[in-house]
Amino acid sequence: MPTMRQTSLVVRASCVLAATLLALVSALPASADEVPAEGSFTFTTGPGILPAWSSAGISLVGVSPGSVITNTSSNTARVVLPLVAKAGTANAAAGGFRLLNTESGESFRCSNPTIDTRARVIDCVLPSGYNSTVFAITDINARAKANTESTKTTIFQGMRIQIINREMANRLNQELDTNVFSSSVTMAEGSLVVTRDR
Repeated sequence: MPTMRQTSLVVRASCVLAATLLALVSALPASADEVPAEGSFTFTTGPGILPAWSSAGISLVGVSPGSVITNTSSNTARVVLPLVAKAGTANAAAGGFRLLNTESGESFRCSNPTIDTRARVIDCVLPSGYNSTVFAITDINARAKANTESTKTTIFQGMRIQIINREMANRLNQELDTNVFSSSVTMAEGSLVVTRDR
């Protein structure tokens, strides 16, 4: 029968082993399956969206290396963001865009968006440094794959995008001193083309 001293040593050894294993697990990278990728995520504002924003003094501005191209004849704006990495169904873009109140100077910045085609959400890094889900992908009309011997390419088209919920719409309205944002309308339609090594 083990003595009290032996039992104490076994307990201590077990605690040390558990602590060591916990430290090793915690040290593993959160995105162990993240791989470099290239391609682009683009979206174009829906009918009536840009005129409504413009009448409220809200403009859409690109954050490099992202860009915004405005088409005056169709009254739309097109956002183009380069992709840099992929982890499962999450696709990381570089740059971003800002919604700017041109009268007050207040803005809402979406940096380094992550587009998750399975969760159907778009997360943004906010100026505070925190990650937040800002947009929902309510529909993906078409998917296709184009593979070569060395790469895998996935194409998503007809991605309908809207503000994730009423709380986020209220936050945008509050931060930009407006009432033009709503979670009940389709804000834009987009596409995503991502290529990675096999």
